[in-house]
Amino acid sequence: MNDTLLQSNLTSTKELWACFRLHTYNGRQRWAFEPTPEIKEKYGLTDNILWERENEKLLLKDIDRAFIFNNKTNPNSADLIYRGQFSDNGYNEDVNDVFKAFDQGSKYYATLQTDDGNWTGDYGGPMFLLPGLIFASNITSTPISEPYATLIRRYMLNHQREDGGWGLHIEGPSTMLGTTLQYVALRLMGLSADHPSAQEARIWILQNGGAEYIPSWGKFYLSLLGLYEWDGCHTLIPELWLLPKWVPIHPWRYWCHTRMVYLPMSYCYGEKIKIASDSVLDEIRSEIYTCPYEIINWKAARNKVCNKDEYTKKNWLLRQVYRLLNTYERVHLKGLRKKALRFILSYIEMEDRQTNYINIGPVNKVINSISVWYAHGESDPAFQKHVDRWMDYLWIAEDGMKMNGYNGSQLWDTAFAAQALLENPKSEHAINTLKSIYRFVEFTQIKADPPGTEVFFRHRSKGGWPFSTIEHGWPITDCTAEGLKISLKMHANGIKGTEEVSLERMKWTVETILSFQNNDGGWASYEKTRAPKWIEKLNPAEIFGDIMIDYSYVECSSACVQALSVFASHYPDLFKNRIKTSIDRGASFIRSIQREDGSWLGSWAVCFTYATWFGIEGLMASGAKTYKDKEVDMAIRKACEFLVSKQESDGGWGESYESCVSKTYIKHTQSQVVNTAWALLALMAASYPDEYVIRRGIQFLITMQKPNGDWPQQAISGVFNFNCMITYTAYRNVFPLWAIGRFIKKYPHISSEEV
Repeated sequence: MNDTLLQSNLTSTKELWACFRLHTYNGRQRWAFEPTPEIKEKYGLTDNILWERENEKLLLKDIDRAFIFNNKTNPNSADLIYRGQFSDNGYNEDVNDVFKAFDQGSKYYATLQTDDGNWTGDYGGPMFLLPGLIFASNITSTPISEPYATLIRRYMLNHQREDGGWGLHIEGPSTMLGTTLQYVALRLMGLSADHPSAQEARIWILQNGGAEYIPSWGKFYLSLLGLYEWDGCHTLIPELWLLPKWVPIHPWRYWCHTRMVYLPMSYCYGEKIKIASDSVLDEIRSEIYTCPYEIINWKAARNKVCNKDEYTKKNWLLRQVYRLLNTYERVHLKGLRKKALRFILSYIEMEDRQTNYINIGPVNKVINSISVWYAHGESDPAFQKHVDRWMDYLWIAEDGMKMNGYNGSQLWDTAFAAQALLENPKSEHAINTLKSIYRFVEFTQIKADPPGTEVFFRHRSKGGWPFSTIEHGWPITDCTAEGLKISLKMHANGIKGTEEVSLERMKWTVETILSFQNNDGGWASYEKTRAPKWIEKLNPAEIFGDIMIDYSYVECSSACVQALSVFASHYPDLFKNRIKTSIDRGASFIRSIQREDGSWLGSWAVCFTYATWFGIEGLMASGAKTYKDKEVDMAIRKACEFLVSKQESDGGWGESYESCVSKTYIKHTQSQVVNTAWALLALMAASYPDEYVIRRGIQFLITMQKPNGDWPQQAISGVFNFNCMITYTAYRNVFPLWAIGRFIKKYPHISSEEV
């Protein structure tokens, strides 16, 4: 054993990283612990690993050491584990011209394409997701394998902030939700209360009022664990699901992510699920409150929220509704409650089947798992299918194992990669890459509506595309639009496959896009807007903004206008009047929400730079005049002037995630390759006349490119509900590549020396 100990101290980080391999199949991604022969020999591993022997425990310690990550310089991982699986077939020399930058960038990125034709990557960032899975594991007595548990603990510890807390996301300031959930999860996973990280976190929690002040989603999770009382939660009244559909507050009208989270939440609340206590839970209960648990006034705690968490404050209307519903909760009819819970459970089970037990997102994934376990037991096949799908959400990077915000962003990232390469598709490796992309895009189109569409409030799906994989199955407006655009552009470039997105299937897509359009002319994300805007005043989740209804967004609207425009250019006689009317209405909506300074507010990435790119592209697709016309459209002019005003002295653009939170433009401390690419794509789409502005931006991208064709991972770039950020590691490659490709195509008269 002494020899093994000596050898293990010499085990390199990369050797230990190599024990984790990503496997994909038709987009499904799962990380496996597969120790290399060298590691097996060095640690004396057998085929029957119990994680109880000293040599096995030593390996876990060394794995933990290999994933220690310094989040102070940049809390964003660069996806080194996944990318390290691929041989680097890119160049290894400095880039000095625009043509080589595109060639090196596209060649490098092609090496990261999976065998099934898509790209995948780190889609983490939110810190409230992973604890939910740990709680589900604990509640259902379903242990997580030790190598993964080691990386999960390490991920949480890696992202603890200097003040001892954790944020809502990896770049955000400490919050009660983030800190309490990580603390409880770490304690349940074996971290001692005396551990320095636990002590620091506990100090933060107690100094900020204790867990009484955790927001409502935290109160829910803690109640399941017996660390908070259900009396301290505002009612999640299950009977709402039995209301007539015409009632404005019926949950079917909510944004689907909100609907599908509160669905299992209301089941758990109605059943008052709470696991039996044990010594660890007893200890935690005594650690996270400022007074003894037994004397806490739980009804008073309902309205307590830490001011560091409260993005959306409770208004007068919500307080009155809570008062009414909480009164009903005291006298509710048991028969009606049972009927509501039966319907909710049937809805949960249908969502499970419709999504192959993936579910729409990670929060309802873990709560659905708990609900099915409670209703049917741990041996039930449905619960076991849930457990099997837990791994679909887990991702390993150099900062540990995290829970993605979806089961990946496969279709979305691949759609953008296709359009980047299609700007300059002539090289041999680009053609082969595009053929592989097409196979994945074709396979991922949704071919039929799910069962139970009417009963369980689903919109049409046939012909759509999802954000991730075909098995997930929820179509999204902009993903559907990108899928259609790619199919049309692939065909135009002579790229087809043995199976094709036929004209008939494209007609399905057009019908679906048209069916999604809202009365205001815009497009929301998953469904048409189903409720009036005043419903937002009933938002019960203090940590998010705009979660109650599916709003029309500039990004989704622009994507749909672009897709319809491309389809009409190829098939001008099909859906002729309907498409023209739809595009005109979409363009009017995009114009109506442009800000006075010429920008658009982004809802799905950071922020004004991203949305302004979409705004310009959408208006362009609708026929707006650009700078190459005699009189440029004023909306286009204002948008370009906005972007140019934000260019930094180094030629780049850099916008902070705080723009999303405050809804005002806040510059980042450094120019960002992703923001820069978005701005350049927008300016080039508008044929902005000052080529010097664009050349400076392109030069910034070239300067930032690495010798192997990659770009650096900088700040977080995605967002949802304005207050929570999310990672897209693919963006650092796709968008600079796209911008450079468009530059080569649009400015052939500019030599590489002039850039």
